[in-house]
Amino acid sequence: MTMATSNHYEVIVVGFGPSGAVATALLGQLGRKVLCVDRAREVYDKPRAIAVDHEIMRVFQGLGVVDRIAEHIAVFPPSEYYGVDGQLIKRIDTVPKPWPLGYMPTMVFTQPPVEAALREHASAYESVEVALGTELVSFEQTAHGVSVQLKDDTGATRAVTCDYLIGCDGASSTVRTQLGIAYEDLVFDEPWLVVDVRVNESGLAKLPKVAVQYCEPSRPCTYVVGPGAHRRWEIMLMPGEDPREMQTEAQVWKLLSRWLSPEDGQLWRAASYRFHALVAQEWRRGRIFIAGDAAHQQPPFIGQGMCQGIRDVVNLVWKLDAVMNGTAQPALLDSYAAERGLHVRQLTTRIKELGKVICERDVAAARERDARLLREAGGQIRTIARQDIVPKLEAGLLASAAHAANGTLFPQPRVRVDGTDSGTEGGTDSSEAALLDTVVGGHWRIVTLGGQPVSHAARDAAQRIGAQLVELASDGDANRAATWPGAHRIVEVDGVLAAWFRRNECSAAIVRPDHYVYGVASDAATLAASLEQLEAALHG
Repeated sequence: MTMATSNHYEVIVVGFGPSGAVATALLGQLGRKVLCVDRAREVYDKPRAIAVDHEIMRVFQGLGVVDRIAEHIAVFPPSEYYGVDGQLIKRIDTVPKPWPLGYMPTMVFTQPPVEAALREHASAYESVEVALGTELVSFEQTAHGVSVQLKDDTGATRAVTCDYLIGCDGASSTVRTQLGIAYEDLVFDEPWLVVDVRVNESGLAKLPKVAVQYCEPSRPCTYVVGPGAHRRWEIMLMPGEDPREMQTEAQVWKLLSRWLSPEDGQLWRAASYRFHALVAQEWRRGRIFIAGDAAHQQPPFIGQGMCQGIRDVVNLVWKLDAVMNGTAQPALLDSYAAERGLHVRQLTTRIKELGKVICERDVAAARERDARLLREAGGQIRTIARQDIVPKLEAGLLASAAHAANGTLFPQPRVRVDGTDSGTEGGTDSSEAALLDTVVGGHWRIVTLGGQPVSHAARDAAQRIGAQLVELASDGDANRAATWPGAHRIVEVDGVLAAWFRRNECSAAIVRPDHYVYGVASDAATLAASLEQLEAALHG
């Protein structure tokens, strides 16, 4: 709820778009005193982001908003890439069930109602104050905090202070601009037109049922199947075309005439953009941080823009909280830029490579591209998993002992919570199961394969970092007590976690509050050593 105004806050969040709303909600959930400001009073009523992935759905689950937004989310169908002569050259889809994080790995959503629900949820925390119609004018950092000047849309000004400031204020970020932080240009600059249509039944009957990348040199184009009757086209503009002219209704329907005529739907939005690949050279200046579009922009070819921004704030908030409550040294905050900066660069580079495939304008080069992709696939198009394009963390707060699992997202299997056995081998009815985070929470976790020893040293270290011990029962018996006092004993339904331990040849995982794997171990001594190293990193 919006409370009486104050002059000092633990955190001020600038910007109440998806990243700012999630940052505010996460801080509110932790009981932090937060002020969130945004110059706009209303949610922008047209869709911009259209894709969301399982990592972000897991964040929404942790906040308790999944049920509220479910009606605005739908399956992201396969993406089929067609070459110069109309042949299939590439296909991207999702993995089959059981899904590793408990949700379909990629989905589409309608932004305005989802963003409104996130704002409403964030505003409801008692420790959160939201000031809409209010802009950040200036700020000044001191050794002990940040002094901030605000102005609302009536012209009234207000001076406030905070311990930390987070700029989630978009691509033209006031926070980044006033800090003088430059973008590193990853060299992608193409003019596109993005068109959203609410299609009626006659229109839906004409359209592909899957997403399509038309990799045609004459006019590269992306077609996206949104939720319900929402369909999107991203259409490359050609040299000499005026972006403003191309977004007029007459021109848009001319461009869409390959698929639809005006009686097949209602134009919702047409906006011309230059697709960029930009990453901020710094993400932190002392007590001030930037996140989301303020820190990076990437082409939209696998729909990761909003996901990236939410990853930023999830990474940052748990670290800020740990530093504020004294369970981690301030140096932990340096890992924010190290982790997110590299991750964003790697993913943006992969998105650029996809963009190169789609945007090739030279016919001979496009034919060679088509032949190469078919050659690489051995003449038969293999389906690539869309979420495999997203890299793992490779820098920052990770165990020094190298392992393939480090920096990956820890699975979230369905687990049996009531000990009821359905009588079916290795499983139970889904009504008797819940997702892992719902059962064990989202703090530091040490998850062990049932029966694996956890030494007293490891348990003591776990206690000192506030980690929950979780034991995966290998015998499928949910009624037996855990090997270790105070540990959660879980029985999983689909074998996701058991398969993960087998694949990674380990028997214990140390999982961070943002669900990334810090490190793994295959025996009690290695686990204890890894926890000791983690404790030193957190506490100094």
